[in-house]
Amino acid sequence: MVKAVVGANWGDEGKGKITDMLSKEADIIIRFQGGANAGHTIVNGYGKFALHTLPSGVFYGHTTSIIGNGVALNIPVLIQEIKSLTDKGVPMPKLLVSDRAQIVMPYHILFDQYEEERLGGKSFGSTKSGIAPFYSDKYAKIGFQVSELFDSGLLKEKVAKAAEMKNVMLEHLYHKPLIDEEELLATLEGYRDMIAPYVCDVSAFVEKALKEGKTILLEGQLGTLKDPDHGIYPMVTSSSTLAAYGAIGAGLPPYEIKEIITVCKAYSSAVGAGAFVSEIFGDEAEELRRRGGDGGEYGATTGRPRRMGWFDCVASKYGCRLQGTTDVAFTVLDVLGYLDEIPVCVGYEIEGEMTTDFPVTARLAKAKPCFKTLPGWKCDIRGIKKYEDLPENCRNYIEFIEKQIGYPITMVSNGPGRDDIIYRKR
Repeated sequence: MVKAVVGANWGDEGKGKITDMLSKEADIIIRFQGGANAGHTIVNGYGKFALHTLPSGVFYGHTTSIIGNGVALNIPVLIQEIKSLTDKGVPMPKLLVSDRAQIVMPYHILFDQYEEERLGGKSFGSTKSGIAPFYSDKYAKIGFQVSELFDSGLLKEKVAKAAEMKNVMLEHLYHKPLIDEEELLATLEGYRDMIAPYVCDVSAFVEKALKEGKTILLEGQLGTLKDPDHGIYPMVTSSSTLAAYGAIGAGLPPYEIKEIITVCKAYSSAVGAGAFVSEIFGDEAEELRRRGGDGGEYGATTGRPRRMGWFDCVASKYGCRLQGTTDVAFTVLDVLGYLDEIPVCVGYEIEGEMTTDFPVTARLAKAKPCFKTLPGWKCDIRGIKKYEDLPENCRNYIEFIEKQIGYPITMVSNGPGRDDIIYRKR
């Protein structure tokens, strides 16, 4: 049985908590795309953690955590992340890394920084984690697979070619120091020693697990609107954020994915540049940001203040459709308890016409939000375990949004902790 946990929107929806919660009943959790450029915040008995590469189910002793072939693997960041867990008393996780995963090179991070610097005011709002240069090299077929670290002759040859190519750009485009071949080779040999204990043929391991009837969770990074094909291009990430890519990024058959849990926030937030139709500003945004999440709406990786907005039914309906949603997990609902009334974006006005269909980026830039205001519930809903015990206006808010997006909200998160969840029948 394979389930995917993915985001409906711009990322930051609360996927980490939902994955952590579902991991209790899972055997294997697989990160299938993205890199250390975004984080999942987890609150449990060990404390509060921001994970960047490790799957969010890593805190359970019975689970195996896997870094799939689709991930942009920053080896020293992964090793440091494991140490940050064990230093806080978390047992050493059972971890496997795909021998086909590709490596974020030190120069990828530099090129990411240099390009943002070069673009200035027209930059993409990158986290400068090397993700775009990494995926550029992967698809230009000049990336480094983990397995290649273990072939000394091949590694030396590839390092020489990479240095030759990258040094042209460093010298003539960015005017920065050149790559030293010997230094880069020594760095990669260090990476080899760090990652060696975890490397395996992940797709073969997963095939065996499926035959044994194991439960597998696929954990996605970011959300639909950051997908390079279906998102707000070009202000997107560089790997597919859709559940369908889970089959590719983990090395399993697409027909094995039986449930797709798409995570939506009860309001909207985003980190980075790009269209955000329901965005709010000033004191209104700051109040929501301060109250939001667990300790405020700031990026788990960058610490950047998130851009804030009201729930966007147009973007969320589209996001759920592209994911192939079977269940919606509705998060951070408890945050909205301070509001007398809550605006919900139910449509876009584009050049004088109203639409509920999410448009392409050029038209999205012209969109203005159409809001419907619902009454708030003005109380704290943390600790409530049954759906029928929620205040009537709170239930009305959930059911209104469910009707607007057209997908069943079967999980409602009413707090940051692992047990702050209300299950709801379809």
